[in-house]
Amino acid sequence: MKKATLTLAMAFGVISMATQAQEASVDKKYTKEIEKLAKAKQVKSAFTLIEGYKEQTEKDHITLTEILAAPFKEDARGVAFAKMLEEAGVDSLWTDEVGNVIGLRKGTSGESGYVGIDAHLDVVFPEGTDVTVEKVGDTLKAPGIGDDTRALSNLISMLKAMNKAEIQTEKDVLIVGSVGEEGLGDLRGMKYMFNESGLDIDSWIAIDGGAMGRISNAGLGSKRYKLLVKGKGGHSWGAFGLANPHHALGKAIDIFSKAAWEFTQGDVERTSFNVGRIGGGTSVNSIPFESWMEVDMRAISPKNLDEIEAIFKSSVEKAIAEYNASGVKGEVTYELIKIGDRPSGELAPEVPLVQRGMAATEFFGVQPSLGRGSTNINIPVSKGIPAICIGRGGKGGGAHSLHEWYVNDEEAEESIKLALLITLAQAGLEK
Repeated sequence: MKKATLTLAMAFGVISMATQAQEASVDKKYTKEIEKLAKAKQVKSAFTLIEGYKEQTEKDHITLTEILAAPFKEDARGVAFAKMLEEAGVDSLWTDEVGNVIGLRKGTSGESGYVGIDAHLDVVFPEGTDVTVEKVGDTLKAPGIGDDTRALSNLISMLKAMNKAEIQTEKDVLIVGSVGEEGLGDLRGMKYMFNESGLDIDSWIAIDGGAMGRISNAGLGSKRYKLLVKGKGGHSWGAFGLANPHHALGKAIDIFSKAAWEFTQGDVERTSFNVGRIGGGTSVNSIPFESWMEVDMRAISPKNLDEIEAIFKSSVEKAIAEYNASGVKGEVTYELIKIGDRPSGELAPEVPLVQRGMAATEFFGVQPSLGRGSTNINIPVSKGIPAICIGRGGKGGGAHSLHEWYVNDEEAEESIKLALLITLAQAGLEK
């Protein structure tokens, strides 16, 4: 099954998201499947319950937002989310070795292979950030209020509605608060789930991002490095002429930028590079003993990602060698530390889960748009396992800023219903 899916994805090749969004259409059999599912008595009951939970969903949303889940510090929020899962009702509940909080809702068929649905626990903000929620009219304001905390409360609302409406699925469903989605977390939660947990997961739905209609069926790959350059260091006057790590770093940036720019402007699919952070040194009148930078490289094509990574490595090697041969006293040394590796991947629009996501979106009167992002689905998609990422709904802005805001409009509860429909279509509603 998984190998067949991978073959299907590769057969359709890598195409631009703009083209895919225009060309993708929904097979009528999936439209009929979703319409039939939505008419089921239990599902209609769950929809009504979700609407009735609106106030409680917002309370859960605020509660979780005000528990800061800084990078690699998701434990406290994970405990709170686990308690919500337990109160909503799961058949078993555990937190795995890396911190993913997992609730299992058993199916009735005994068929192997879990259907997973998740939202990520972590936010981008460091420890000490004030995450107190301010409500101004219908607007909630706080760092992390949208990305991705709202999606966590969506999962709780969906689970409660499934239980209250006595919905039974054929396959087992995993409801997950995952860790490490943001930044240097490097998708560690999903890497563990799909590489080390031993769980047989055959499809995945991530809730992340904004409005209904957005469906990511492809993962934008990235490679991230920290370049660390070291020297002896000394006084800017007394030790003048001594090898300077900052100067060597500047040469590395110059050589890499020129080579990478030439590559990205060639006949290749979209590829990017960015020097995002630079640091080091102790004072303006000191030759630094250490200099560092962090570099992000992204590409649609796995081949292009490998190529720009190779350009980066060779540029650094060339820059350091040239600098050390430039007549400076002594030399600098360097170390390359990989700090991020997110694989690329893409599933064809014809894959059933993608079709179900599109059909369910159309059911709510919204035009689906396929796209590509750097999200939790990068891991399963790169392995050929069906996975999509859908929006949390509502209106919002200022993501990753201290001024993030969210409005729980009429679309918000529709997005929870959307997640439920896709999950039931993939897991099967017991007849």
